Amino acid sequence: MTTKFQVPAIDAQRLQAVLKAMPKAELHMHIEGSLEPEMIFALAQRNGVKLAYDSVEALRKAYAFSDLQSFLDIYYAGASVLLKEQDFYDMTRAYLNRAVEDNVVRAEIFFDPQTHTERGVPMETVINGLYRACVDAEKEQGISSALILCFLRHLSEESALQTLEDALPFRDKFLGVGLDSSEVGHPPEKFARVFARARELYLHLVAHAGEEGPPAYIWSALDVLGVERIDHGVQAVHDPKLMERLAKDHIALTVCPLSNEKLCVFPKLADHNIKQLLDAGLVATVNSDDPAYFGGYMNTNFTRLFAEVPDLTAQDAYQLAFNSIDASFACTEDKQKWTKQLRECFERSAM
Repeated sequence: MTTKFQVPAIDAQRLQAVLKAMPKAELHMHIEGSLEPEMIFALAQRNGVKLAYDSVEALRKAYAFSDLQSFLDIYYAGASVLLKEQDFYDMTRAYLNRAVEDNVVRAEIFFDPQTHTERGVPMETVINGLYRACVDAEKEQGISSALILCFLRHLSEESALQTLEDALPFRDKFLGVGLDSSEVGHPPEKFARVFARARELYLHLVAHAGEEGPPAYIWSALDVLGVERIDHGVQAVHDPKLMERLAKDHIALTVCPLSNEKLCVFPKLADHNIKQLLDAGLVATVNSDDPAYFGGYMNTNFTRLFAEVPDLTAQDAYQLAFNSIDASFACTEDKQKWTKQLRECFERSAM
């Protein structure tokens, strides 16, 4: 919902500093997509995995994507180096360390167990490594985090159902389920039964929809799957009734600007429609998606967005950060604390 806080006047140069300093939540980040080339090579060496690239530089040069599928091909290759619990721990701590630097106070982290269990990595290895890193980062650095188990939509619903059942012994270590991977040709309704099962288990529900797929996929995610947030959702602007629905029901959109640019959802960042979403009263948020592959973590997404997209204001910056905190699955007490810190950050900037 729109906040009533009126942001003081802030010039463009000072706003860039505020974007970096303001507390924010990240609600759309695939932990496997935080694997930097240096870590991929280090883990490959540690685990004796042979890569198709000769060097860190060669791998980084391969990060030129024409669409979602071309990205996913290299994404899954990178994930092949993750074999042991310590690998998942190290990857997650590296991301959380970076998130702390960007003043992320809450991270709700997606993970894809099927990417690993299909390679023979036990579910226990995946979840315990991720969860242990989250616990240690909160204890040592103060960042709040939680895990969201995602189903790969290019696989069958039967596989998703089995994945959910296999994860239930670790139910206390993740708070929700999501839906990701190749969107086009895999509508949300394909996964109606597994989301119904997750709802019975009182798990939070989110799903990717309207990144490359049509507005109809967003409708299905809402009405068939019953999700609480839409991941991406930028194609909603092509359906006025959907825009009204999203605004009326305060459905958060976890928008990923640099991802959208890198995967050619928009020709260039300056063409992004996030201002249109905000002006229509939608609960848009900013997130990094797969930061190692798409050129930036949270602060880079914010600073480039505000440097390149016309007409974004300090009020918009506050609204995006407020939306991220408000749309998180954190407890009310924490949300109130972070919102207070957010207001204080903007008030200080005007002094």
